[in-house]
Order: sequence, then C-alpha cells, then structure tokens
Amino acid sequence: MSEIFVEKFGGASVNSAASIKNVISILQSDKKTRVVVVSAMGKTTNSLEKIIDLWHRLTEFNQEEFDFIKAYHTNIVEELFDNPFELHLALSMLEDIFSQLRQNLLNLNPKDYDFLYDNIVSYGERISTAIISQYMTSLGVNHKLIPAQELIKTDNSYRGAQVDWKKTEQEVKEKLKTLFLETDLVLTQGFLGSTREGYTTTLGREGSDYSAAIFAYCLNATSLTIWKDVDGLMSADPKRMLDAKKLEQVPYREAIELSYYGASVIHPKTIKPLENKAIPLYVKSFVNPDKEGSVINHCQEVQPLVPNYIFKDKQTLLSVSAKDFSFIVEENVANIFSELSYFGVKVNLIQNSALTFSVCFDQNDYVLPRLIEALQQNYNVKYNNDLQLITIRHYDEKAIENLNKKGKILIEQKNRVTLQCLIEELEK
Repeated sequence: MSEIFVEKFGGASVNSAASIKNVISILQSDKKTRVVVVSAMGKTTNSLEKIIDLWHRLTEFNQEEFDFIKAYHTNIVEELFDNPFELHLALSMLEDIFSQLRQNLLNLNPKDYDFLYDNIVSYGERISTAIISQYMTSLGVNHKLIPAQELIKTDNSYRGAQVDWKKTEQEVKEKLKTLFLETDLVLTQGFLGSTREGYTTTLGREGSDYSAAIFAYCLNATSLTIWKDVDGLMSADPKRMLDAKKLEQVPYREAIELSYYGASVIHPKTIKPLENKAIPLYVKSFVNPDKEGSVINHCQEVQPLVPNYIFKDKQTLLSVSAKDFSFIVEENVANIFSELSYFGVKVNLIQNSALTFSVCFDQNDYVLPRLIEALQQNYNVKYNNDLQLITIRHYDEKAIENLNKKGKILIEQKNRVTLQCLIEELEK
C-alpha cells in the first residue's frame, strides 16, 4: 500500500455549508491517499445529550431539541445542494436518519444510561458524514464512506470504551486495503467504535482525535493532521492571552504533558499511539490552510521554548482532615481516593500536610454534595468553588510575576519545569 495520510476535521470545521465547502477545497488542494475522520457538526453532541438526559430522567422525548437538531442539519443541506434532485435525495436521507434516531431512542431502556448514551450520541457523527458523503458524490469526488463501528473494535465500557488493538488493526488493514483499490479517499467518523456483539461504543468525550490516531497507528500512516480554528499549537489560549505564540514543533512527551495538565488542543490519548510508531502529528488551521501549522514529533525540545499557560476554570478545592485531629496517614488517603474514584472525580492537583489532605478538581455541582456527605462520615471537610487552576510549563520569573497579579494564591506547587497555582479572587 502506498503512503497513507490521516486527516481529522472537528465540529467547528463542518458547522455550516460554507465550512463543509472549505473542507472539500482543502481535500482537493492536493492529491494523496487519505483517511478523513469527521466529528459531529457544531454543537450537535451537546443537543443529543439533552435528548438523552430527558429520556433517562423522565422517559420523555425532547421534541424541542430533536426539532432543533433536525432544522440545523436541514438548513445546511438546503444551502449545500443546488440541484433539486440531489437536494431531494439528501433531504430524504436526512429524514430516514432522524426517523431512525427517534425510533431507536424510544426502544432503548432509559435506565441504562451509558448504553443509551453511546447509541444515541453517535448519530451526530453519522449525520455529519452522511451529509458530507452525499455532497462529495454530487461534486463527483470519488470516495468511500465506511462506518467507524466496522473498523474500531472495543470492549463494553460504554462512554469510554477501551480499544481492542489487535482486532482493530486487523479490521482497519483488511477493510481499508480493499477500499483503497477503488478510491484514494476514505471517509469515516471519529469518536465511535463497536463491541464484539456489534453495539455502538464511544471513546470518551472529544475522542475524535483519538480515533484519528488509532487509524494512523493501524495503517502506519505517513502523518496525522488535525485541522483546528487556530494556526497551530499555541503557548496559551489566544482568547486569554493576546501575546500567545505559536509553537513550531513539540516533542511527543511534551505534548503528553500539556494534554495531561489540560491543554485543550489535543486529546490526551491521541499522542501515545503516534509516538510508538514515530508518526508526526500536524496541527493546522482550516481557516488559513496554507500556513505551516505546528508539528508534534521526535524533536528534542519545544521550539520556541517559551512559557506555556494552561487555564482551568470552575475548580473546586476540597480539604479533608481527621475528626480527632490525628495525622492524615496512608490509610486515610486510600479511603479518600476510594470515594473520589467512586464518584468519578478526576484530580487535577494534590496537596498533603500532616493534618490535611487537599485535592483540586473540576467543579461539579451535582457530584460535590454527595461526595462531601460521604466523606463527612469519617472526616471534617471544607471546600471552595469557582477557583482557577493555572499551569505553566517552562515557567520563568516574568511568568511568576504575572501570576501574582491574578488574585490570591491558595496553593502553589512547582518543580524544575512546571508551576501550578490555584487562585481565587480573579480579576474580571
């Protein structure tokens, strides 16, 4: 098989008719053998989650949200297709998919939330790729659409399925080898997989990047390109820091660290499969596709080597101490982590002293009261909400000075490379 390139387009890149046309122009700008991975359009996943939530809680069909999603995609189709016959075909296809979505929901057990979620939320990607495929066909773009469920095989851990790498690699190589005999462009969905029994699974929220990395790994791809609305990997969110700098190249290990601390550009699971096979990951702008972008590869250090800022808002600081004022020992820590694990809390920062154990995590107003109630059976518990966690990789003195202007620092931790501060009383 010749060189294969994998390219992933997220929801923002296909959120309108104009955006879809832009994606097609990017794909047609150079001829190569490629797998194109596409997410749900715009905020469709959020809307589908509202439908799932109401069915789960009250066994009620959310007609308002259903109509909103259907109208959104219908408007895109009506703007895309000029030919009346092709428009009719596209609208009929859309009608069939939405009818199937409704019927599937009504037939699913509302109490089995995780299974329900994966089955219904997957329609976002199914709809987007169906529309794009139909539009490509109308333009005469030779391609093949294949459901990701036929390629990525997983266990039954719904909403965060674990990949069966051996089976997935076998399916990807066999099925795509056949398709590439007929076309040089294969279109599929991100985020989705299926169990051995054929039930749809998802790879975790924002898992489309991971899907693309799975395909790249299984195909020994020449590269993976993720198309974003920014010019590449940035040293900070440009919306927060106007002087954010583009990173030209980033080592795999550094990218893993950045994603671990919460950098939102690349999904945390995405990097490791690429590193294992030395497949470079390019981050490019679908707004400015001719620009160089950034690359994650086996380079030695970040270029340019500047402080990298990661902001996490809406953080909770939970501090736990023994009721008898005894020391916090390993047994206490194990018990606290057991409760955190039970409630599905992912810890972003830990601080331990002789008498107090503190953890910082994403604020969740539903989980927090239940977690506190469970911990209060054995411990004294205090908490603060609405905090901000700032992580700076490759910090310098100027970066530390800037932090002191942000507000009151509750916790500060640093090593040779990374500085983390939990802050309250932020400047507005």
